[in-house]
Amino acid sequence: MNELIKKIRNDLRLSMNGVVSTSMREKGLNYRMNFGVNIPTLKTMAKKYSPDKELAEKLWHEDVRELKILATLLYPVSEFTEENAQQWVNEIPNQEIREQVCMNLFQKLDFADGLVEKWTGSDNDEVRTTGYWLFVRLMMIQKSRLENEKVEGIVDRAVTDVQNASFFLKKAALETLKRVGRNNMLLADKILERVKEYSDSDDLEKKEVYDSLSFEFELFRNK
Repeated sequence: MNELIKKIRNDLRLSMNGVVSTSMREKGLNYRMNFGVNIPTLKTMAKKYSPDKELAEKLWHEDVRELKILATLLYPVSEFTEENAQQWVNEIPNQEIREQVCMNLFQKLDFADGLVEKWTGSDNDEVRTTGYWLFVRLMMIQKSRLENEKVEGIVDRAVTDVQNASFFLKKAALETLKRVGRNNMLLADKILERVKEYSDSDDLEKKEVYDSLSFEFELFRNK
């Protein structure tokens, strides 16, 4: 296993992009090691290795950007349990890894809808952010099977979170509302009703939320 990880590290060194790595560091994406390898290259690299639970777990726990992303690509979906998901959601270090793990792994799980319901109801802002992003991913690939009543509960929480102090939580909540409204015009009307007080607010952030949702829903309504 150690020899395999050493080989993967060597592959990363050969693809290293110091300019990208430095740029990420300047933007606050701090890892013990960041090779600056782009996502398409990592996906190609992952195809050279067989999915392996033990390997993926070791890679995930390395403080190396590319190894964490490879972990999301190499973990066998059929062996990834709800307990694993609960552990990993609490170990996500930043937004890039959050988006990668949702897209490469979480959205493929048979119990993904249950994770959305649980995580969007969490008291932890980071976990709630991941719950929203997972929900967005499931709606994008039309794999969400949540009943309308449960979706409305998620909408209720997202309406509150669009005013949260966390930038990434606000963004995730807003994307959730947009995606729900695109898929269901009745819920779109309910969402706009919930935020209509923002339409003429002196608070520019609130007004931007209303304008963004209103524009989004009108665009899809006229398609």
